[in-house]
Amino acid sequence: MKKISLVVFLLGLVMTVITTITFFTSEKVVDLGKIEIRKDKPHHIKWSPVVGIAIMGIGGILYWQTFNEQ
Repeated sequence: MKKISLVVFLLGLVMTVITTITFFTSEKVVDLGKIEIRKDKPHHIKWSPVVGIAIMGIGGILYWQTFNEQ
């Protein structure tokens, strides 16, 4: 359980620092037999740093609970 709580805490830390993920999809613009023109279209996934802080808090609470069980 300690490992899971540390992973959750580190995930929250990363989500606090990095607040956007960008990925690209490719779509056809023109298709003329052997000639094909494609366009890369960016997509962004954004979240607030507050979400990362909340996840860090959950990870800290989980770690604290496992520490008190011993």
